[in-house]
Amino acid sequence: MSVLAINHRRLGVATAGVIVLVDQLLKFFVLHTLQLASRGSAGIELLPFFNLTYTENKGVSMGFFYAETNVMRWLLVVMTLVIAGFVAWWMWREKGRDDAFALGLVLGGAIGNIIDRVRLGFVIDYADFHIGGWRPFLIFNLADAAITIGVLILLARALLLREKTAVKESR
Repeated sequence: MSVLAINHRRLGVATAGVIVLVDQLLKFFVLHTLQLASRGSAGIELLPFFNLTYTENKGVSMGFFYAETNVMRWLLVVMTLVIAGFVAWWMWREKGRDDAFALGLVLGGAIGNIIDRVRLGFVIDYADFHIGGWRPFLIFNLADAAITIGVLILLARALLLREKTAVKESR
């Protein structure tokens, strides 16, 4: 095993750890310090296009797999644990630094949301971007953003690397 592979693992694990820590601290802050849940749907306007608005997400992204019962909640926890386990395995085997970082983002985000779902039965969401009344995104949290950014990095690298390989092979 090379020193680079070990450093990439450390980067991925450190990234995941930072995301989990900051995600949980932010959720504590919006829930307890700001008491966002008691402010209703108006939330707190920080900028003309960004509010802090408390929501309890009982599903996964875009409201899919909505867990209406306790059994569904725990099935969702198991499903997301399996996915997080796959991401951790992939990250552990990853030889590329950038991919290990992206997988750390995904893993940290997944763990942050799993902690909420186990502890509370739902995921705390609070970040509300909007343009007037139009909301291009559902209300989300740092963990969701980390997962999305990590996946986008992986997709961009896969597409860009594939294009470079195809150009080299055609020569």
